[in-house]
Amino acid sequence: MQDLMKQKLRNTYFAMRHGQSEANVAGIIASDPAIGCQQYGLTETGKQQVSTSVQNSSDLGNGVRIMSSDFLRTKETAEIVHSVLKAQNPVQYTKELRERFFGDLNGQSDQHYQDVWNLDQQNADHREYDVESANQVVVRASALIQQLEKQFTNEVFLLVAHGDVLQLLQTWFQNVPASQHRELPHLSTAEIRCLNN
Repeated sequence: MQDLMKQKLRNTYFAMRHGQSEANVAGIIASDPAIGCQQYGLTETGKQQVSTSVQNSSDLGNGVRIMSSDFLRTKETAEIVHSVLKAQNPVQYTKELRERFFGDLNGQSDQHYQDVWNLDQQNADHREYDVESANQVVVRASALIQQLEKQFTNEVFLLVAHGDVLQLLQTWFQNVPASQHRELPHLSTAEIRCLNN
């Protein structure tokens, strides 16, 4: 993986976690694209969270380029952002920002996240429960950034995605091991955070 400390990014990147979703309320893991792209959209609270978060952000203007996971909860989040900002560019959906795949834990209690995170700390390549490893997520999500860096200059991107994906992408931006992703500040639902340091 490229060492970002040795290069200056040509663009500015903001992360945004989706608003409260039906899966969040139900307390279940919804990481399978076959389900997540069709079900578990935002709750009414989640929609309001997104709208409020964007309205309170002074960093995003209508020239922002919105890149989003194609899961329903992130698509709905991105659409609200686009509407509130009256963004000039259409939302671009990408599989690189999809939720981390939690394998056998999909559909189970979200309390199992902690089990996976504990294992992540010991080995960022682990595939216990058939999950996508922490390092695999970093490679997947950072590939999108590297692609955007080749294509654009002096643009502002908003990456609308999921908690684990954005936590792990932060490790790439901050040049820390993926195993330490839970040591970075947690992204709340609908939170917007600049990833550039």
